[in-house]
Amino acid sequence: MSASVRRAAGSLLVVGLGGTELTGVERAWLKLVQPAGIILFRRNIADARQARALFSEAAGFCADHALRCVDVEGGTVDRLRDALAPMPSARAVAQAAMDEREDKDSCFPRSQNRDLGHAALFPALATKNRRKDGAHAGRDAQESMAREHGELIARAVKAFGFNATLAPVLDLALPQSAEVMGTRCAARTAAGVVEYARAFLAGLAAQGVAGCGKHFPGLGAGARDSHLETPAIGRAWRDLWREDLAPYRALGGQLPMVMVNHAVYPATKGGERPASVSKFWVTAVLRQRLGYRGMILSDDLEMGGILKFMSIEEAAIEAVRAGIDLLEICHSAELILRAYEALITESERSAAFAKLLTERARETARKRAKLFAASSAPALSARQFEALRSRILRYGERIAPATRPGGKNKDAARVEHPAIRETSPA
Repeated sequence: MSASVRRAAGSLLVVGLGGTELTGVERAWLKLVQPAGIILFRRNIADARQARALFSEAAGFCADHALRCVDVEGGTVDRLRDALAPMPSARAVAQAAMDEREDKDSCFPRSQNRDLGHAALFPALATKNRRKDGAHAGRDAQESMAREHGELIARAVKAFGFNATLAPVLDLALPQSAEVMGTRCAARTAAGVVEYARAFLAGLAAQGVAGCGKHFPGLGAGARDSHLETPAIGRAWRDLWREDLAPYRALGGQLPMVMVNHAVYPATKGGERPASVSKFWVTAVLRQRLGYRGMILSDDLEMGGILKFMSIEEAAIEAVRAGIDLLEICHSAELILRAYEALITESERSAAFAKLLTERARETARKRAKLFAASSAPALSARQFEALRSRILRYGERIAPATRPGGKNKDAARVEHPAIRETSPA
């Protein structure tokens, strides 16, 4: 098979590594595969200097404009919490904003204090103005807190050499998924998720870091953990469109990347096929109906949600056919190589697939060049790093006041609970 097909196959893979340094075996298969990007986990990160050195070496084996990504959502999914500082969860940020909004709504804004005589004469007007000003203040609080969340996460990941974080979660915080998702979802309603995510993404963008909305088309009604098995979500299309898909409809132009999950939606035209390998969900819905033009990633193809449904070889081929741009395989060198060889073998068997593969690789390379044109941000000095750590800790204290006597955020103690599973093995 031609070298161009081999390069195309490798350039659709985002791969994980085993430890804090490259092994000889990893150097060999990275040189062969030349992946589109690297994803790191806690097992790969000791400190910022080490992580940047690991990226510096690994990037030499990758395709141009490589994706250097990490899962930093805050809360229970925060790969940098040990190496830098724990970041509050999306739920905690949204709850803190809600608490502040309630405070604003319950009293006169300070700007009205000097006009109490006017308020006494026109109580109805004063109440109307108070509510109006309180609502604006509440929205401002939400936007400010969520944007700062994005900015701090962006600054953190840049300090370690990353150019993307796989956040925000756009799933709804529905009761069915509470045990699985924990505090990863910002709100129960689509409007609440959009309000948080819009500001969060603006914070990332202001620092030049790409975000990724996940887990399309929505895991809010999923009771099973897709790391272990394939969730079956029985919501009807009209409910998915009105609620679960609403954040993607509202934020599509602001999302550099979207990640597709491994759940099945039997009450839709997607049937019993996992979304990550479903042409209905990836092409017909995300690309065509929603008009999304950014990069589409699969969730980790090592997860039980897909591997209990089909082999890694089938998953890689079917994900490309479905319309996925980048295939995540986050740990096993064996599975990475099996997926890589499967794409090449299928190209040898099918001229149509070879054409699809090379065209997808060309288009994805164009998107990567646009999204990741900038070189890595410079390393922080020890003083700058400590200042960033201090700022994150202060922000966390502000977001989760229940950690202090008299605090009212009852969810804060649960936000960082280690029992809630991370998105991939660390």
